[in-house]
Amino acid sequence: MFSEIQVHGGWGAVLIYGENRKEISGYNSETTNNIMEITAVLEAVKLLKFPCQITIYSDSAYVVNCFKQGWIYNWQKNNWKNADKKPVKNKELWEELYYELSKHQFEFVKVKGHSDNELNNRCDYLATNEIKINA
Repeated sequence: MFSEIQVHGGWGAVLIYGENRKEISGYNSETTNNIMEITAVLEAVKLLKFPCQITIYSDSAYVVNCFKQGWIYNWQKNNWKNADKKPVKNKELWEELYYELSKHQFEFVKVKGHSDNELNNRCDYLATNEIKINA
C-alpha cells in the first residue's frame, strides 16, 4: 500500500504562529517516503515550547489517516500490531510523534499534494532542496 523503498529523502515543514513563521527541513541518506512524512510532523511539533492548540496540514494520507482514522490508537491497543497482525512499520517514530502530540490539542487536515497550496508547495521545495544539497 505504501512505498518502503530506501532512498535519499528530505522533509520540510512550515510553522506559523500569528505573524511568526519558521521553516525547517532535514535530510536522510537512507530512508523511505513514509519516514520522511512522519519526521516532518515530528520535528515541527518538537519545536513547540508550550502546550498549544495546533492544526497540522499535510499531503500525507499515511500520517493524516493514522490519527483521523484512529490507526495509532488501534496499534497501541494491539501491542503495535497492524490489522494484519504484523508489527507496525516505523513504530519508534509513531511512538515519539504520539508522545509529542499528547502535550497538545491537535487536529490533522489533509491537503492535496502538488497543487496550488502555497505552504504545501513550500514544504515540498524545502524537502527536495535538502536532497539536492545533500545527496
